Amino acid sequence: MSSSATTSASTSATTAETPDQAPVPIADRARPPAEVRVPSTAHGLTWRPLTVADAGALTTLVTAIEEADAEPFRTSFDEVTEKFDGAWKDHERDTLAGVDGSGALRAWAQVTQPPGDVRVVRTFLEGGVDPAWRGRGIGRELLAWQVDRARQVLAATGKDVPGRIGAFASEQAASAAALLQYAGLAPIRVYSEMRRPLDADLPELPAPGGVRLAPWSDERDDDVRLAHNEAFASHWGSEPQTAEAWRSGRSQFAPGWSLVALDEESDEVVGYLLAGRYEQDWEIAGHSSGYVELLGVRPGWRRRGIAPALLAAAMARVRADGIEYAEIGVDTENLSGALGLYTSLGFTPFHRSTLYTIEL
Repeated sequence: MSSSATTSASTSATTAETPDQAPVPIADRARPPAEVRVPSTAHGLTWRPLTVADAGALTTLVTAIEEADAEPFRTSFDEVTEKFDGAWKDHERDTLAGVDGSGALRAWAQVTQPPGDVRVVRTFLEGGVDPAWRGRGIGRELLAWQVDRARQVLAATGKDVPGRIGAFASEQAASAAALLQYAGLAPIRVYSEMRRPLDADLPELPAPGGVRLAPWSDERDDDVRLAHNEAFASHWGSEPQTAEAWRSGRSQFAPGWSLVALDEESDEVVGYLLAGRYEQDWEIAGHSSGYVELLGVRPGWRRRGIAPALLAAAMARVRADGIEYAEIGVDTENLSGALGLYTSLGFTPFHRSTLYTIEL
């Protein structure tokens, strides 16, 4: 299951300022500490940065955490390896591994800052503690390190726009939510995962006049990126994607289920649907599924039925491959009508997660 979700237009935090005064620089608003609070060794763990060589052990640890937290998904080895992709990432400073006396990985953390952010500069926190090592205060210290490091990263961007430190917690992971709130992060947005059985009748929703649907192709991929940046420019929580960031994290990408909508006259991309195939989730869910990662339509082409046509066509492709369900994520406060669209096409919610943030 992807962590990405369709978002909607909304207001975002503004830089701290008063009338007739310049905005407070991000370097001041972020309040970066001179030194981060590295977790103690008193718990029996030593601390070092993560490297790609840790991917196997990290996958094992992440799986144990997901099982303990009753997550409806599993993160694959390929997805874990992708956490180390991206020239903009500084693994030496932005990751942490807690290793016990035998050399086993018992805790981990990562802070990431997407390179394309222009309206709100964001940092995202990921991490966890081996379930057998919980209850010792390791998680609180690990999160304190993450928040400290996130403040340093935000300050270093020099982007004097609103800042955000964010982390997600699933609805059933009460301890994770409590930990985030203890560290000063507050709930700001709820995301719902929805599914639809594909053995039911699928809607017949052809593309509107002047538009044709075509399979995704690598040759059009950067045009899709630019269309996505335009389509999501006013959506809450979304920022432009650089070419490198756009192409990263694609180990579960399903090009055969992905589509583009093209203007028949100019042949330009006016809409798109990118899908993922997360086979490692199927055993947990009890069924196979195709996941809609991104669905968007450029502003000038909206309200013509392009998004429903893309979704109906993608579901038909997924079903033709013998897959049982279609799944999609949505921001429950989406103002674009996405939730209503998915509901009208037979999608129902099955899991929710909350984004917790510190707004700067």
